[in-house]
Amino acid sequence: MNSPKNSLRKPTFPATLDLSLGRGAANGLGVPNTVTRILPKKPAATAAVNSVLKTLPTKTAPVQTSGLGLDSSKVRATMVRKLEAQGIQDVRVLTAMNTVPRHQYVDTALANQAYEDTSLPIGWGQTISKPNVVARMMSLLFENKTAPYGRVLEIGTGCGYQAALLSQMANEVYSIERIRGLYEKAQANVRPFAIANLRLLLGDGMLGYPKGAPYFGIIAAAGGDAIPQSWIDQLAVGGRIVAPVENNRLQNKPSNGTNEQSLVVIDKSATGIKRTVLELVQFVPLKSGIG
Repeated sequence: MNSPKNSLRKPTFPATLDLSLGRGAANGLGVPNTVTRILPKKPAATAAVNSVLKTLPTKTAPVQTSGLGLDSSKVRATMVRKLEAQGIQDVRVLTAMNTVPRHQYVDTALANQAYEDTSLPIGWGQTISKPNVVARMMSLLFENKTAPYGRVLEIGTGCGYQAALLSQMANEVYSIERIRGLYEKAQANVRPFAIANLRLLLGDGMLGYPKGAPYFGIIAAAGGDAIPQSWIDQLAVGGRIVAPVENNRLQNKPSNGTNEQSLVVIDKSATGIKRTVLELVQFVPLKSGIG
């Protein structure tokens, strides 16, 4: 999907990128092997979601899905209330989740399940992540950040849903997908919405997209045995990576083939890299190449 020329401007957020940061460490992350594990907090429900639903700017009109009896504006609002009750407190994320019609990114036969808190198959052995996981990862990506949000890179476009959500929050979004069929499917899904600040790319996500760097944030929808060095190199100073990583490799053990993963946050500062390990998650494996 082609973007207007002005979408290629450098984002306002990133400072000068120091490509020397993160190099040379034994674990490939530029940090000691000490792992900080923090379990997610679940604060009490607040009135934030009610404020969102009352003042929501309508970038995407509510859609009535013919023959399915699905009033997406109502079911999206219900989904958002559940997310808030589960601990998602970022009003910006709740607004995006209440704006983008998830049912238009899944197969028609699954549309009635689109707003349930469950992952769904999207073909080619891949899935669209459950809404709670998507909201959690986006909340982490933008945590303690203020606008403007600069440029974001998504690894693993899938059906295009999370890319559309990110476009509601970031100035520019680059999303890269290695599976050609999914790339074409995502293009078809986002095309009707004419999202000017979103660019979809076909390529090897493990290499990132250096032409768009540096990035305010990088978010991955697939988990490997480590955070690729290319992502760290392309991250701006002050930026953040949110991605799943295989547990055994986090503990410096050989892979056990079970693909058990934890959510990992990488923060890049002028003095180095900080890694924080969060809750257990389950994503498809991160692979190289284009298929």
